Amino acid sequence: MAVRSRFPGSVGAVSQGVRAEQLLIALDVDGTILHHDGLLSPRVASAIGALRDAGAHIVIATGRSVVATTPIIEQLDLIREGGLAVCSNGAITIGLHPEYDGGYRILEAVTFDPRPAVELLREARPDALVAVEEVGVGFKLSAPFPDGELQGDLRVVDHEELVSAPATRVTFRDPNGSAESFSELVDRIGLHGVNYAVGFTAWLDLAPEGVSKGSALEQVRRQLHIEPSCTIAVGDQRNDLEMLGWAARGVAMGQAPPEVVEAADETTAPVEEDGLAVLLEQVAADLSITTREN
Repeated sequence: MAVRSRFPGSVGAVSQGVRAEQLLIALDVDGTILHHDGLLSPRVASAIGALRDAGAHIVIATGRSVVATTPIIEQLDLIREGGLAVCSNGAITIGLHPEYDGGYRILEAVTFDPRPAVELLREARPDALVAVEEVGVGFKLSAPFPDGELQGDLRVVDHEELVSAPATRVTFRDPNGSAESFSELVDRIGLHGVNYAVGFTAWLDLAPEGVSKGSALEQVRRQLHIEPSCTIAVGDQRNDLEMLGWAARGVAMGQAPPEVVEAADETTAPVEEDGLAVLLEQVAADLSITTREN
């Protein structure tokens, strides 16, 4: 499957006529780089590696915590001097370097007071699970989450400890609910002072107001001295909407919800068909870079 564009002539325009080192390529992780079962396909790894080695700025932009993101960064060999990554839906930006402890250091962590939103949501949905991120450590939990959904040190705490400190990210999870039910809940009760994104399941992420993958990537772009016209972003979920709108070339994965497809300039193949590789191989071809599957 080729990349489909809603704008005739736009496909490849960002990567044509520029050098690899002039490009910033922002990539979501789950459902974009990784298949839904967590698989990193050789074709995707090769496509990312070819552009990385050619000098393009590959920037991971994910809703994952730092703890859950760094293994993917290591697997893609992105821990290099001057590297950057965006975690927690834009609330955390990390710098990468082999000499840093764990390969990274936190450059920025934007926080908010979680108490008002948490208490409002728990009043409306008392059975929902709540997780409050502890940066670089793990999460404080209202109750255990389903196995494998969160990484790091997971501690069940009482309500007061859950909301007592500023947070970078809060996650609500209803194992028995749906994404639609969370969307209806947010519309009904209203949320103020936070940014939020509903996941593909009954999963709701809260971030500081005004913070998103897109806002963090704009800071990254400026730090790397990349022209706005040389930015590409690829994602598949609602927490990618701002990022896709920010990029000069926003690309939705083929399995993305309709509102994500609508926000993007183009659509590539679904993750199960290595849609990210389809796109990146096209970018590499525009740059006359040869890709080779490992």
